Amino acid sequence: MQIGLEGRCEQLVTPSLSARALGSGAVDVYATPAMIALMEQTAAQSVAPHLEEGFCTVGTALNVSHEAATPMGMKVWCNSVLLEISGRKLTFRVEAFDEKGRIGAGTHERFIVRQQSFEARARAKLED
Repeated sequence: MQIGLEGRCEQLVTPSLSARALGSGAVDVYATPAMIALMEQTAAQSVAPHLEEGFCTVGTALNVSHEAATPMGMKVWCNSVLLEISGRKLTFRVEAFDEKGRIGAGTHERFIVRQQSFEARARAKLED
């Protein structure tokens, strides 16, 4: 894994990805939570092939803006670039676009974790 590693994911804006459907607003346009999920997916998938077996990344921080609305039926995509590696912390630049231009941008942090241990710690909360 190296600084500059790039990722890209895309999706079609459907009613299930609207602000109305996701509860983040009353309008039928691409929801901010859907854009954020696409940003996280893009960053995670870009580094996944470079991780040791049994490891994955988890999102820990986002600082993004949603700059423009996208209607139903339009394609959106996200590009990510790995900016920094600091131990297990990975920092990405993320940008989202629709067919007319940029709709959002910011930074995203992920941490590399051992998947089985991470899930076990989460499940342990049920025992308290």
